[in-house]
Amino acid sequence: MPQFFPRWTNTLPLKIVICLVLLGTGVTAAVWITFTPKYTRVGYQPGQPVPYSHRIHVGELGMDCRYCHSFAETSSHSNVPTAETCMNCHRQVKAQSPNLAPVREAYATGKPVEWVRVHKSPDYVYFNHSVHLNRGISCQDCHGRVDEMEVVHQAEPHSMGWCLECHRNPSKKLRPLGEVVNFDYDPASLEREAFYGDLMAEGHDAPELIAALERANGLAPSGSGDFGSLMTLAEKTFGETMKQEEVGQQLQSAWGIHPPEHCSACHR
Repeated sequence: MPQFFPRWTNTLPLKIVICLVLLGTGVTAAVWITFTPKYTRVGYQPGQPVPYSHRIHVGELGMDCRYCHSFAETSSHSNVPTAETCMNCHRQVKAQSPNLAPVREAYATGKPVEWVRVHKSPDYVYFNHSVHLNRGISCQDCHGRVDEMEVVHQAEPHSMGWCLECHRNPSKKLRPLGEVVNFDYDPASLEREAFYGDLMAEGHDAPELIAALERANGLAPSGSGDFGSLMTLAEKTFGETMKQEEVGQQLQSAWGIHPPEHCSACHR
């Protein structure tokens, strides 16, 4: 009886197994590389020409991030401080420290200190610092506890998926504008009456704020209410102390925050 299948098919099962193994290895390697800190840059901590300690300046001395990064609230790009900014203090403080020699040289010559960039988005990604800061996204959410870092490192992956987590549910991150550079921020420390009073000073009335709570928490709409009713509803819904859920819901509604999730929002 003649052979129905050609002779080369005898090795076909082995070839299929080899191909599946190679394919599985390739997929595993791609996923492994994509999600490792080397790819996401989490933990990246380059040396700098000046041993600047954020832990001392921010954590111990309480300096505001915006003193050095002065464009963050007004520009799409943040900035590193100029030598003039550093010398505002260091003309008197540790004026002759050898560690500050590059700063003194930059101040004298006008040539900037060559800081090594830590956080960098790909060229095809558009990110606007001012939009985020002016709508209650804290420095800490993207850069971590910088106030505890002796040398700054990248604390978050800044990947597309990581960004989309916030865009899909921004209420988890939103803060009052006065808290965006507060690394010890705790929603429970906010006074509810003062928080809502600030929103009403912006032009939002009690019925609007009541409706926002009702809508976000699936409650039956009351259609009206005064400030006392608002306080009663908020305490009944969230308890005696404020929680991030309450803060975020109200700020998202009051400020009309609806972050885009489509590709063209960030990929320009």
